[in-house]
Amino acid sequence: MNSILIKCANRTSIIKGSVTNIRYFTTSSSTTVKKDLVIIGGGPGGYVAGIKAGQLGMSVAVVEKRGKLGGTCSNVGCIPSKALLNATHKYEEAKTRFPSLGIRVDNVDFDLDAIMKYKDKTVNGLTSGVEGLLKKNKVDYLKGHATITGTNTVSVAQLDGTTKTLEAKNIIIATGSEITSLPNVTIDEETIVSSTGALSLRAVPKRLVVIGGGVIGLELGSVWSRLGAQTTVIEFTDRIAAGADGEVAKKFQRILEKQHIKFHLGTKVTAVTKRESGGATVSVQAVGESGLTGELEADVVLVCVGRRPNTDGLGAKELGLGMDKAGRVIIGENFQSSVPSIYAIGDVVRGPMLAHKAEEEGIAVVEHLHNGTGHVNYSAIPSVIYTHPEVAWVGRTEEELEQQGVQYRVGNFPFLANSRAKTNASTEGFVKFLSDATTDRILGVHIVGDCAGEMIAESVLAIEYGASSEDIARTCHAHPTLSEAVKEAAMATYGKPIHM
Repeated sequence: MNSILIKCANRTSIIKGSVTNIRYFTTSSSTTVKKDLVIIGGGPGGYVAGIKAGQLGMSVAVVEKRGKLGGTCSNVGCIPSKALLNATHKYEEAKTRFPSLGIRVDNVDFDLDAIMKYKDKTVNGLTSGVEGLLKKNKVDYLKGHATITGTNTVSVAQLDGTTKTLEAKNIIIATGSEITSLPNVTIDEETIVSSTGALSLRAVPKRLVVIGGGVIGLELGSVWSRLGAQTTVIEFTDRIAAGADGEVAKKFQRILEKQHIKFHLGTKVTAVTKRESGGATVSVQAVGESGLTGELEADVVLVCVGRRPNTDGLGAKELGLGMDKAGRVIIGENFQSSVPSIYAIGDVVRGPMLAHKAEEEGIAVVEHLHNGTGHVNYSAIPSVIYTHPEVAWVGRTEEELEQQGVQYRVGNFPFLANSRAKTNASTEGFVKFLSDATTDRILGVHIVGDCAGEMIAESVLAIEYGASSEDIARTCHAHPTLSEAVKEAAMATYGKPIHM
């Protein structure tokens, strides 16, 4: 009697007896699990949708290929950039503003390695916290690449090498977006970097050229400018901060110029060439009246020219999902794609690429699946640029109202006339209201100033509930607070402010 050890994919067996006429049985590394809902993507839209679905009693799985939850936002976007913005702002204050406040600090310096460790600790704490929330709400979390193989099936190539098949009544695509570059510009994340590389530079570049004057470029440009980099922003259009009100963008640019950030607007980048001695040469060409033609030398070039939806490799095209030219999933009512059981949210669908927009859409889809309701008010989604001062807005701009032929009223109030801003020694910026000329209903609110991202919430709520500028003007605001500037700007819109 002999025995033989047979190793199969998922088990080890000892077979006793004759070694002849042995029948071999193997088990597959693929298993099938049934769920009410499968969400592809563990970013702000995906994990929030998963938590909401778990709270509503659904059987749900979230699949994330990164191996860490939170998506671009938590890992290489919103959260790490805000950590660096916070650290560098405090350094800048200690270096330049503390003496005027009577605070003596000698030999102010920074430790870049320690700043990066602080940033990483912040990211790790938040991403692990999200994983804990999924577990708390009984949401299965799968680490791996998901491919939609049918109208109700998803195949997950897990990071541990196994494959799992998920069957679901419904599927949500929430895979976010990825960076884009310029033609013939190769990002190496060392000399020519994306926003990801700019979050982890090993040294402060002497000269930093930022290609793109949008939110990401301005925020990261501010980070490295505060640490000593000579920062130049190149923007193809004739203005910075696309999407912001024109008056806001102009005044914001002047504030950043006082912080020693240079701008070349109406300028096209035609090439970026790495030098053998280090750094790169950026070739530019004027496309506007004030544009620049020539070359700029840089130690690091940051490319921030936009993002594109991350829909490749999902199996969506093979399944016949409707897609637009930009690679976004075309959705109809309630975020439903051309395949009725498949939904899409966040950066992979139309609208601004904002984490909080994705979160709202994720909740709306789940609520729709649960009880047939779900709503997102796209007129009440705020935008924030987290420089110092911050820029925040909600609703429409003057330019949009003019293009639409809407009759409107404008009210402005400067922080220079706000008592708390004066005591904080932070008086740059203003609050601007736009309201309907007939009904006084608030159409847009725009803030440049300290804590603008926090203060905009009041105006978001006002627009959500259809408030007028007079409603805010007649609402008591604590004194002394920065938010009094919001009240005064509202007063200036329907009548006259008190303190100006």
